[in-house]
Amino acid sequence: MATEVETLEKLERRVTLTVALAEINSEVEKRLKVRARTAKAAGFRPGKVPMKMVAAQYGPMVENEVMNDKVGLAFVQATSANNLRVAGYPRIEPKPGEEVEGSLVFQATFEVYPELKIGELSAIEIEQSRSDISDAEIDKTLEILRKQRVHYHTKGAHDAHGDGGPDTSAQNGDRVTIDFVGKLDGVEFAGGKADDFPFVIGEGRMLADFEKATIGLKKGESRTFPMAFPEDYHAKDLAGKNVEFSITVKNVEWAHMPEIDADFARSLGIPDGDLQKMRDDVRANLEREVGNRIKSLTKTSVLDALVNVAELDVPKALLEQESERLANMTREDMKQRGMNVNDMPFPADLFTQQADRRVRVGLILSELVKANSLQATAEQIKAFIEDFAKAYEDPQQVLKYYYSDRNRLADVEAMVVEENVVKFVLEKAKVKEVTVAFDELMNSKNES
Repeated sequence: MATEVETLEKLERRVTLTVALAEINSEVEKRLKVRARTAKAAGFRPGKVPMKMVAAQYGPMVENEVMNDKVGLAFVQATSANNLRVAGYPRIEPKPGEEVEGSLVFQATFEVYPELKIGELSAIEIEQSRSDISDAEIDKTLEILRKQRVHYHTKGAHDAHGDGGPDTSAQNGDRVTIDFVGKLDGVEFAGGKADDFPFVIGEGRMLADFEKATIGLKKGESRTFPMAFPEDYHAKDLAGKNVEFSITVKNVEWAHMPEIDADFARSLGIPDGDLQKMRDDVRANLEREVGNRIKSLTKTSVLDALVNVAELDVPKALLEQESERLANMTREDMKQRGMNVNDMPFPADLFTQQADRRVRVGLILSELVKANSLQATAEQIKAFIEDFAKAYEDPQQVLKYYYSDRNRLADVEAMVVEENVVKFVLEKAKVKEVTVAFDELMNSKNES
């Protein structure tokens, strides 16, 4: 049975748990008898091993299991009887200086969920963004799509697309294939030599001085030139050093981008090659992307406002769990990038600020959802997935993907709940509409 609840500080509590030895011994005996039915030992048939041997073999393990179960049950009963919502895991240990005949006495130290005080929603101000899509944005997008489909032809070699003009020298935007060798103090340095190396002048793949020295050369021509590596160059042994490069141009190719015609439209998934349908399709995709970004910005604005008006203490246990989760996510992401991060230590406070916000937001959302019945409905979840699936060639496959996995569906449910909360807050708050330029919106980085 539990004694009264002690309040240590803020959210920390402590209860005393008393477990009767007779209950433990009785349960251990029962479990050992069950074990004895299948226990094996040399010289005995299965199930015929003497109880003394069964107890010697399994006794310590079974006693530990029973102890954990009984203490755990006592803790659940104690917290339930006192209507305590436990945050994280308790720390359970023998209670020093406390003895009760025929019983074992433990103390459980733990944290409880905080009481939330959310300010008046009608007093908060939310910025809701909007952005217009004009023909200029569609033209820019089509230009990007053209550049993504660029292909190259050797300068001076005539084909169906022409010969690239009379000037066959390398110019900005051309793709050149070269041999090069670099020397530091007259000695070739590591990584400073390559044969048949292609790059596009102006893309920034090579250092600016290297690209500049390539401009004007024709196929078969060579040039030797001095170059200084930047002070912050990634190869420390070359940073800030003056070197000499020799290059020989093997080929010069000009860039040909497809015309915006029926063939181009068909390459974008318009079967009949109708250019207006193509523009309408591009507009629909841009509107979907703009809508998603605006929705994300609005959600962040709402969550920021809620964090500012809510008063609560964050349980240390939840903060530590979330910090560890973020650390594990970071390690996994770094592994995916090919980095060796096994057991890499992170500074103790590296994720504290981010974890604190995430825990606060989670607690606030949970309170609002419970108090205002904002749970996600099956219809809302399905509508969310269907809207998301519109961007794919086979929407039915997308629906199947989510509905075939409970965890994926749970992720969608969480997003729908967030949308319900955002809508609920917007209906009560002071909303100020702000216009955001299309380019600014698309280049913005947003973390909810």
